[in-house]
Amino acid sequence: MTTNPLQQTIEALAKEKGIEPETVIQAMEEAVLTASRKFYKTAEELKAKFSPESGQIELFAVKTIVETVTNPDTEISIEQAKEMYGADAEVEAGYQIEFPKRTDVLGRIAAQTAKQVIFQKVREAERENIFAEYNQRVGEVMNGLVKRFEQGDIIVEVGRVEAVLPRKEQSRAESYTQGDRLRAVIKGVNKGVKGPQIVLSRTDPALLIKLFEQEVPEIYDGTVVIRGAVREAGDRAKVAVFSRERDVDPVGACVGMKGTRVQAIIRELRGEKIDIVEFSEDSVLFVSNALSPAKAQRVTIVDDRDKVMEVVVEDKQLSLAIGKKGQNVRLAAKLTGWRIDIKSEEDKRKEVEAQFGALEVGDAETTAAVDSTESVETATENVQRAEEIVESPAVSAEAEPPAEEQAGER
Repeated sequence: MTTNPLQQTIEALAKEKGIEPETVIQAMEEAVLTASRKFYKTAEELKAKFSPESGQIELFAVKTIVETVTNPDTEISIEQAKEMYGADAEVEAGYQIEFPKRTDVLGRIAAQTAKQVIFQKVREAERENIFAEYNQRVGEVMNGLVKRFEQGDIIVEVGRVEAVLPRKEQSRAESYTQGDRLRAVIKGVNKGVKGPQIVLSRTDPALLIKLFEQEVPEIYDGTVVIRGAVREAGDRAKVAVFSRERDVDPVGACVGMKGTRVQAIIRELRGEKIDIVEFSEDSVLFVSNALSPAKAQRVTIVDDRDKVMEVVVEDKQLSLAIGKKGQNVRLAAKLTGWRIDIKSEEDKRKEVEAQFGALEVGDAETTAAVDSTESVETATENVQRAEEIVESPAVSAEAEPPAEEQAGER
């Protein structure tokens, strides 16, 4: 057991702030060194060192052994060193000698300076420790206590630190009062002037995934895998699950007996509706599943490169497939990564009829154009034939009889 009062104070402070005792010792050494420089106002090279034996911070002036002294404040000759340690002492150029200096003469101002330095260094070490700890825990769910409200943001007490739940990360279906307990996911850790700021979220899909991991043992042990999750916090969410074992139904495992598992998550999210769909490597099947609770009649890939699909549903299923303000199809598109165009069977039938009608009109116009072309070609051929007959010698002879015949007639 440690009997040294200073050592006990160091260990108690380190435990309270969650930092290593060595960090506190370094802060105290630097504080004594800063106060000593202000008090002695010397050009000497000072060094502070904690002594576990005496339990005190000791101060030294360090001088380097040289052959020729150029700066008496920081250097000492070999001859002087031998006079101090004896002629037989092994002293060489480059060795350093520490000369003790008093610390009990520093005074009240120096002690106050040392106190400020200690507090500053310990605070900096504590902030670095908090940042390193929580930066590695991004994505984890934490329990907290609502402490106060600041301009719409909620300050949450999480263990020995405070975190912030910004207004944009709050679900519109939720409201809290001071002292309420809440669960939120750590979205990030920011370094600020006042120390690290832990940012929480109640709208991030990571919260939904972590809640499923806590409620569904098959997800926790890896039998069922969550392949994607999207949310519009407070309204609706979709989760795609996949089973690594053929005998395990991924959707049934997440729903639980009589819906007990998913109902626990819905209560935590204040009534947010959750659609659990089965993931498939077949994009057509996955999109069809993602539109749940609506049932697709036909799913067709329109553009594979731009990832566009056309989905045809029954007329009475159209509004269910689109959802309130397009919410269902919007979440399905985010979950699958495909752009989804939804049409009812009636709309699709009209579209097909319009396409056939345009095709028939096009065929009729093509036929009429061909007939017109043939008529023009026929007329042109007749004109050319007539011109050839007119220009023929036989026709000219019949038209104009010889001159002898004309004279005989007279």
